[in-house]
Parts: sequence; structure tokens; C-alpha cells
Amino acid sequence: MSADDADDTGAGILHVDMDAFYASVEVLDDPSLRGKPVIVGGIEGRGVVSSATYEARRYGVRSAMPVGQAMRLCPAAVVVPPHFDRYLALSDQVMDLFHEITPLVEPLSIDEAFLDVRGARRLWGPPGQVARMLRARVRERTGLTCSVGAAATKHVAKIASTMSKPDGLLIIAAADTEAFLQPLSVRALWGVGPKAGDVLAGRGIRTVADLVQTPRPVLERVLGAAMADRLWHLARGRDARAVETERVEKSVGHEETFQTDIADAQVLRAELRHLADRVGARLRQSGWEAATVSLKLRFSDFTTLTRTQTLPEPTAVGQRLGAAAIDLFDQVDRPLPVRLIGVRAERLRPAGSAGTALWDDDEEWRQVETALDDAAARFGEGAVRRAAVLGPRRDVGGVTHHPPPRRRPAD
Repeated sequence: MSADDADDTGAGILHVDMDAFYASVEVLDDPSLRGKPVIVGGIEGRGVVSSATYEARRYGVRSAMPVGQAMRLCPAAVVVPPHFDRYLALSDQVMDLFHEITPLVEPLSIDEAFLDVRGARRLWGPPGQVARMLRARVRERTGLTCSVGAAATKHVAKIASTMSKPDGLLIIAAADTEAFLQPLSVRALWGVGPKAGDVLAGRGIRTVADLVQTPRPVLERVLGAAMADRLWHLARGRDARAVETERVEKSVGHEETFQTDIADAQVLRAELRHLADRVGARLRQSGWEAATVSLKLRFSDFTTLTRTQTLPEPTAVGQRLGAAAIDLFDQVDRPLPVRLIGVRAERLRPAGSAGTALWDDDEEWRQVETALDDAAARFGEGAVRRAAVLGPRRDVGGVTHHPPPRRRPAD
């Protein structure tokens, strides 16, 4: 935690990350959970962890972990189902608060964003003062806490916010950037995953200081020219990326973990239709169309595969997305029953940006799904569903990938 008089010279980029967001909202709404290990996820053993309080994380509980495994690590944990509408509502409040500070806000997900406050000095003061004010306002208006990193670049600000968790503030003055980075593990750098980290460690490159001292040609031989160039700059605190106020979502997806493994192809195709309809509805709500569709399958032995298909025309029609997903599914060899299934729309672009075709093969389905959107707005999601997907739920707290931040209207 940085002191009130910490040097914030040049630290005009803030990374704000809500602390254990989903779990913190559940505790906020049910104060009896405060201080307890809480897991947000499927309420039965086959679900996965969406979020967990820090009390649960001390036992090794992590997001995307099967709930059954999490409960073995932390038997005393309380498991609660996710309430995504509530999370979105609070996310909107937080994002609105950010925009009160500066128009230069780049949402990264439902619970984190970059802010460029370099132009806010006259109104709000230097970056450290802005960060402290922002943290106080988030707590006052929502009852939630956030962690903030302040630095000269997005990359260092994000590292700083991670190190300040939970409920902290870490300020890195521009002049202190290299000294701050050098003792860190090389795995802290953007883009260094487990595989790259192991490769670097095998060459004796374990810290950022080690990487800085490694000749660039050696890095290129180990990592390839593109990644070596990126890490060479990041290790020296150089990151030219600006805060982007118009952030284009890369994908929208839904996936489900089944209560029991399923081998029945007809049942799995019906689930794909259901997931594709949900993806299509989210695309239409956000004003996007997808150029590709991706299928995800996880078998009973936890083997996971993905397949992708490019669509003839970008679309937000669930019928078209589902047909593509089912086509991919029918091409896959399935030696074992399926544990998890998912549909993801990718290569998103604004609706209508591809132009108007001479005829629209999806026009009838487009009208049907527009009517379904209207029904959902009036009576709630799931009020009207395809006959093909009716029946008992086979998912356990179906896992929704972080819903994208809602697009703000142009000023």
C-alpha cells in the first residue's frame, strides 16, 4: 500500500480491479457471509468456481476450478449460485463512476478498467489523489472495495494493482519503473504464460532483471522475434499502448458443465441450440455480429478440444450460430461422454457493418428472434424457448464467460 505522500510523478495511468467481484457482491447482499470462505459457482458438485472470497482463496480455491475440487480444499466453504444481472448492475455503477473522473476509460471486463487521468489534474489533482478519491467513492456508493495500480504505462499499472490486492493502492512513479520491475518474476510480464516461463527458466532467465541482461539475439532464438521484441520493451517499462475508450469485444460465449456426462448426440445438439440462442441474444443486445463460431467440448477424462468455422456472412442470429456449432460438433470424433460444452462467437464487428446482401436467408429467423428479444425484455430471460431445448436442465449453474461491459452511447 502506497503512503499518502508517495511520489506519483508521471503515474497517470490507473488500473482499477474490483476485489473478488462476484463473491464480494454476494457478501454485500448477504452480510451473514462476511468473513466466511464463499464460493460463487454451480451449486452442485459438477459446477465450476466463478469467484471466491479471499478467505476461500487462502485454501487454494481459484476461478475455473471444479466446485468439487474447491470443496475438498476448503470443506467449510459456502457455495452460492451466481447472479449475473446483479453483477452487471453494480458494474454499470462502477463504470459510471469512472467516467465521472475522466472520459478516458477502457473497460477490460465486467470488473476492471484502465483510466487515463493525466488530463484530470486541474479538476481532481495528481494521480495519487485521484486514485485515493476513486477508491473511496467506489466504497461509498457500492459498498465494494477495489485495488488500484498507478503507473506511467498500462502494463505496469496492471502489475501494480495485482500486487496491491486486496483493497490496496500501489503507485509507481515513472522514474521508478525499471527499479520496480527488475526484481519481479519474468512471469509477471504480459504474454509470459506457463510454457514461455518454463522455457525462460530453462535458460536461467527467472527475473525481469535476468531478461534485461539477456542479449536480444538470444531472446529471439528462444522466443521468436515478435515475442522477444515485446518482452524486451516491457522489461524496460516501455509500453506504447494508449487507453482505448472504444474497446471492441473479441468474443461472446456461453458454456455449460453437465451434472452427469452425456453421450447422447441428440441431447448435445439441443444444448448447442440453447447456448447459441443465448450467444445470439447477447450479440444483438450489444449491437455486434460474429464472423466465426467456435465449439468447445470437454470429455469425461477432461480432454478438451475446440473447433472454429467461418460464417458466409457475419450474423447475430442464434439459428445460424447454432447450425454452425452443430456442423462442427458432427465433424468431431467423440470417443467419450461429454462433460462440458460451449459455443463462442468470435471476430465481432458492429451490426450491419458488412453491408446489405441482395437477399437475406435469415430474415424469417431474424424476425422470430427479435420477437423473442421483446418477450425476454417484457417477461424475463427464458420466458419463451425453443421446443427443442425444453426439458430438465442438464447444466449445473451454466458458466457464463465474463459478460462484456455494456456499450456506452456516444456523447
